[in-house]
Amino acid sequence: MKPPAWLFRLLLNLWPPFLGAGIRVKRLAADFSDIEVRLKLGFSNRNYVGTHFGGSLYAMTDPFFMLMLMRQLGRDYYVWDKSGSIDYVKPGRGTVRAHFRLEPAMMEEIRLHTAAGDKYLPKLQVDVLDQQGELVARVFKTLYIKRKKR
Repeated sequence: MKPPAWLFRLLLNLWPPFLGAGIRVKRLAADFSDIEVRLKLGFSNRNYVGTHFGGSLYAMTDPFFMLMLMRQLGRDYYVWDKSGSIDYVKPGRGTVRAHFRLEPAMMEEIRLHTAAGDKYLPKLQVDVLDQQGELVARVFKTLYIKRKKR
C-alpha cells in the first residue's frame, strides 16, 4: 500500500539527505500532480561565497518528476530518471523554490506513447526561483517511461 500524500510529504521532509540540506516539501497535491519544494539558505547548503551550493539546488529538484509520474501512472509502468542537467543563471540567496506540475495533457501524451509497450523519454523542465520570482537555475530531466507487459 502506498502512503497518502500527506504522509509521503512528511517522510520526504524527514529523509536525511533533504533534512540535512534544508530541503522542504511545502505542498504536495493528493494526486501527486503538483509539488512545491523550498530551500532556505543556511549553514549546511551555503558555498564559499555565501550563496546556495549548486549541489543543493540540484538535489531539491532531483527525485520529484520521477516520484510524481510513478504515483500518477501506477504499478503498470516503469519510471526512472535517465538523465538530468542544471543551468545556473544567477546566485541563489535567501529562500529558493521549485514548483513541479504534471498537466493532464502531458499524462495523456505519456500514455499514448507507451500504449504499445514502447519506451518514452520525455524531457521535463523545472525552474528554481528566488523570493522575487527571478530565475536562479533551470533544471532539465529526461525520464524513462515504459508500460509493463501484462
